[in-house]
Amino acid sequence: MNLPFYISRRLSLSASGRRSSPAVKVAVAAVAVSVAVMILSIAIVFGFKQNIRDRITGFNSHISVYSQPDEEGDNIVVMDQSLQKLLDSCPYITSYSLELSMPAILKTKTDFKGIYLKGMGRGADTRFLRQSVVQGSIPDFGDPSSADKIVISQIMADRLGLKAGDSIDTYFIIEDLLVRRLKIAAVYNSHFEQYDDVLAYSSLPMLQDLAGIKNNEATAVRIMTDNFDLVDPNTESLQNTLVKAYAEGKIAKPYLAENARTQGFNYFQWLGLLDTNVIVVLILMLAVAAITLVSGMLILIIDKTRFIGIVRALGMSNRSLSRVFIFLSIRVALIGLIIGNVAAIVLVCLQYYFHIIPLDAEAYYFDFVPVSLQWGAFLVLDVATVAVIFLTLLLPSRYVSKISPARSMRYE
Repeated sequence: MNLPFYISRRLSLSASGRRSSPAVKVAVAAVAVSVAVMILSIAIVFGFKQNIRDRITGFNSHISVYSQPDEEGDNIVVMDQSLQKLLDSCPYITSYSLELSMPAILKTKTDFKGIYLKGMGRGADTRFLRQSVVQGSIPDFGDPSSADKIVISQIMADRLGLKAGDSIDTYFIIEDLLVRRLKIAAVYNSHFEQYDDVLAYSSLPMLQDLAGIKNNEATAVRIMTDNFDLVDPNTESLQNTLVKAYAEGKIAKPYLAENARTQGFNYFQWLGLLDTNVIVVLILMLAVAAITLVSGMLILIIDKTRFIGIVRALGMSNRSLSRVFIFLSIRVALIGLIIGNVAAIVLVCLQYYFHIIPLDAEAYYFDFVPVSLQWGAFLVLDVATVAVIFLTLLLPSRYVSKISPARSMRYE
């Protein structure tokens, strides 16, 4: 057995041998608090990033494909067999659907509001809308019976005094002024005012009929991929595929691919600033834990002066004796690490499942603190913390070699 490791396991964390010294308790507490703060910081930042990303992609999808307007201003996407075959050949695309956007006006007897109405058809991904519903339920827009239904935001409902189940006159300005009386199937609230203020959802077939276009035509294709982290290279790959297909005559029109990072550029810029803040917090917390442990280690060395004199008199080398106190300090660090992990993970789980800590949705886009259980990141953080602490303790451990055996035997 490794002798320094064995001695560090058997050695008491106090001079009396009965209870830990205040310095050890402070060191354990500092490590526990530092680790807990770092875990919470990672969980919250990942939570914010994932939730904001999900909301932006919920409004815009991962990748959107648009038609480049021709000389006549035609910007209609035609989902013919050639385009379907091209999209099906891309392994990173998990689903796609047509989307038609059209300006409209919601009008009551006393007020009105201009909006953009997005038509969604069969196969459209409506998970985001379903998660944001506060009244009613999202209809199946692919069902003909849902042709007269509309989903509006909470902002629109409050502005016009509407609720789920009400009917609203909706005006469309195309070539002539057209009006449809639509029934409000649901009210959603994403807390993203920039989107909630203008976007409502309805049936794609109804808007196609109003626009006088075919059922395989729209203004965009919504595409979801298997990994949003690769959305930039996937968008570039799709764009190159579309350009090549048009040049070879495989598709009839030139198309433009654009992703959610471009469409929600300001939000992703803000998320980048959060990453910088987390890095600063991690560095500060690691510094606090390391400095406190160094102080605790020096106090332990002073407390164990008589022990140092005895083992050195028995022939233990300075290197072995230094390793005893490094292992002893790592032992203190691991106690704090375990306490910090348990406390932080319990709090993260409570927040993840029960949303116990609220937020001002108008300022932060959420009415609760979003968190994410990043087990891999937590494990890497723990390993990195132990490694940094170990390297930090190498220097003060050399202080042991400066203690004289003769003087330490007389130490009281």
